[in-house]
Amino acid sequence: MTDTFANNPPASPCIGVCAIDESNGFCLGCYRSLDEIKGWWDMTAAQQAALVNELADRQTQLASFDD
Repeated sequence: MTDTFANNPPASPCIGVCAIDESNGFCLGCYRSLDEIKGWWDMTAAQQAALVNELADRQTQLASFDD
């Protein structure tokens, strides 16, 4: 089985807003944890893609707490 992301890994979700929300431990810009940020370049492309998909859900979930 081939890695469908091998030739086209996802772009880093970093948007240059690098500040960790102390209440939940996630970056205010990309919604990753410090461990996810540090480990990004060691992840496989498939792991990166899975995380990017998870981040969209995480952003929605965290936004609902702000309402």
